[in-house]
Amino acid sequence: MPPEKSYLTNNALTAKRPRIRRALLNWFRKHARDLPWRRSHDIYAIWVSEIMLQQTRAETVIPYFERFMRRFPTVKHLASAGEDELLRVWQGLGYYTRARNLQRAAKIIISERNGAFPQTAEEWSQMPGVGPYTAGAIASIALGIRAPVLDGNVKRVLARLFAIRDALEDAQIRKRLWEIAGDLVPPKHPGDFNQAMMELGARICLPKKQICPQCPVRQVCDALQQGNVEELPTRTQRKKIPHYEVVAAVIRKNGRYLLGKRPSGGMLGGLWEFPGGKVEPGENHEQALIRELREEMGIEIEVGPYLVMVEHTYSHFRITLHVYECRHRSGIPRPEYHQEIKWILRSRLKDYPLPAADLKFLDLL
Repeated sequence: MPPEKSYLTNNALTAKRPRIRRALLNWFRKHARDLPWRRSHDIYAIWVSEIMLQQTRAETVIPYFERFMRRFPTVKHLASAGEDELLRVWQGLGYYTRARNLQRAAKIIISERNGAFPQTAEEWSQMPGVGPYTAGAIASIALGIRAPVLDGNVKRVLARLFAIRDALEDAQIRKRLWEIAGDLVPPKHPGDFNQAMMELGARICLPKKQICPQCPVRQVCDALQQGNVEELPTRTQRKKIPHYEVVAAVIRKNGRYLLGKRPSGGMLGGLWEFPGGKVEPGENHEQALIRELREEMGIEIEVGPYLVMVEHTYSHFRITLHVYECRHRSGIPRPEYHQEIKWILRSRLKDYPLPAADLKFLDLL
């Protein structure tokens, strides 16, 4: 039997609104984490932090944010940075499209807006890489605008506060959640309230092992009163993540290693990599390496010793990377697939942004 539908009336929302606002703001002022982007009201710093926080935990972001702000302290510095430098500073944080979109937006702000930042959530939502959630976060935190946010943490908090049993992926439910989030944001201190909602989901109202005794809104939480906190939000069955066997060639000549720069528009765009690719059905590793190097760089190789196996998970798939030492036999390397190819000294590899999977075996070279 399908789960009973949830119906949240405006009267129920109105009755809870003052208590939720008051409790969350008081809790946040006493218990907010000391995060570097919270020490400033600089709109640039808040924008950078919100882009980095997309699909990434705050604890992970901290060192990357501090390094990024040291290297690119203003939007002008960011707009004028070279792609390799930008991606090298971002290296390890993943989802590199965020970095490229951040720079695209910086160039728009400098060239089309004369250095002026957007001043509303609607204007921010027009910037590359800024969706409704990020636009609301920047507008409320940096500009004090009454705009809602709705990330995974906030969805979970709302689903439990109001015992919403419908699947949150449903378009109508998602629309209703935005309405609820917008209704709850107070006219005063909207940024603190939104951060409190996100903080509650990140630290207390966790997907598993909820810490309900420490929750500031436990007295108005419908799920807690009904005894079904662990059952909410309703989860749809996730698809199995695909797995691929991948090979890579470490080719050295005169103390230099052969690397290619991935096309800017695709996955891991702009990063430098050791050449290779997926093992096709019916191929062994040696056959896949010979084919890939012929297709990608127009060269013939001899596959040598096996170096290492690397397991790595991306957002929508995972790989097992098999790395081999190879010898260049013939042909002049040319960028058949890559934007650019280079022979790079081992001591200079640190100057080039590399994918996380490649970084895992760099020390073996």
